[in-house]
Amino acid sequence: MNTVLFAIAAYLIGSISFAVVVSKAFGLSDPRTYGSKNPGATNVLRSGNKKAAALTLLGDGFKGWLAVWLTIRFGPQFGVGDTGVALATIAVFLGHLWPVFFRFVGGKGVATALGILLALNVWLGVATLVTWLVIAYAFRYSSLAALIASVFAPFYYGLLFGSADGILLAVLAMSALLVFRHRKNIANLLAGKESKIGSKKK
Repeated sequence: MNTVLFAIAAYLIGSISFAVVVSKAFGLSDPRTYGSKNPGATNVLRSGNKKAAALTLLGDGFKGWLAVWLTIRFGPQFGVGDTGVALATIAVFLGHLWPVFFRFVGGKGVATALGILLALNVWLGVATLVTWLVIAYAFRYSSLAALIASVFAPFYYGLLFGSADGILLAVLAMSALLVFRHRKNIANLLAGKESKIGSKKK
């Protein structure tokens, strides 16, 4: 029962869409109405407001970190172990993708996934972030960087912990969902129509 409660709490934390909240606070257009129509930091950046984009990035990353950290830190006191951590990992990520507070219209999960990975293991998060930064710097495509980083994240987990477990399965599921949520970006990349980082909204 406690494991379920931690998972529900993680989902609700994930359901806070910082792209929408921050944009409203800054008097910007709803990020679901322009650009990629994705409520995430990259699309908020297309508004031209770098501060709003940065706050969105930090907020989305923080909620992923917080939900998993709370489960790791306080879960054992309530009999919640690795299975609970794995469920919290998926729950907070699903909350971001399909937030109950915003009619189940959420972002693609890149920043939230990074926050989750940092909570699971700092080096896991750092390795994934470095992968994203290298690809983003080289090609200027946020989506391509996210896709490659998401593929490498389970690999990094395996290197760090050396064995399959429930948390690895959660990371694999999260990576698969990231790729699924970027399916339109994949089509645009193949067609040469994908927007580059920093491009303004049309």
